[in-house]
Amino acid sequence: MIRQQPHIVKHPAATPPDPQPYRSPTMPEGIAQLLRIVRVLLDFGRHLADTVRDRSAAPGFTAIAACFGTARLSVIHAHLQRGILRALALQRVLLARAAAGRDLEFAAPRICNPDTVPAPADAARDRAAGQPAPRFPAPPLVRRSGRDDPADLHTPSLEQLEREVRRRPLGRTVVDICLDLAVVPGLCTGAFWNELFDLIRCHGGSIATLVLERRRREQAFGQEQDRHPTPGWNRSSPRRETIRDLLGFFIGEQPVAPCAASATGPP
Repeated sequence: MIRQQPHIVKHPAATPPDPQPYRSPTMPEGIAQLLRIVRVLLDFGRHLADTVRDRSAAPGFTAIAACFGTARLSVIHAHLQRGILRALALQRVLLARAAAGRDLEFAAPRICNPDTVPAPADAARDRAAGQPAPRFPAPPLVRRSGRDDPADLHTPSLEQLEREVRRRPLGRTVVDICLDLAVVPGLCTGAFWNELFDLIRCHGGSIATLVLERRRREQAFGQEQDRHPTPGWNRSSPRRETIRDLLGFFIGEQPVAPCAASATGPP
């Protein structure tokens, strides 16, 4: 059975325009902070979607392709378009919440102190005395990363993604955006990654999901390269200088167009 390749629509026609910004001198602080992060991710995703074909001809493009788990441009485009839609959906939800005058609640990660956990005998004695057993926070749920078949990558509509955003912790949506846009620490400025890391944790997302999916993609990319090697690819991690030369910027900085000389490669 032959699978159809995903239908790719070039940006910007594939994504709707940004909603009008909510103009208020009293934008809730928590929403303003998360909106800024979302807009950085959105700008990066759009910029890469517009330039990835040119960048794919540059030496060392595999440093970016490995973050997607494949060098197939059709699959990379599909991931980017879905990530852009997710970011737009999250932005709309945040603006609607701000318009209603509601801010976000930051929940610092809970740490269970082992000194406060009763020994089994103490717990049994409390139950026998009719005292309720103390309740401790359940461990955070870690969503298993999706195993999308690259040849059948599903992209929900913007309305479907908005409904998904509203019924889940916001941090989980940010994680999904990062997965679709292949956002990893090596592509970010240190300051931006640290802020992104904290926001994900404070809004119910799982850093472990990002780490596990990154490893899976690296393995998948290595297997793909074993079958269809790309000239110049090696298994060693690229240096930061290589990423800057290839991408032209780090996420958290102003995106720039790829240099014509590096995009076309050596003569």
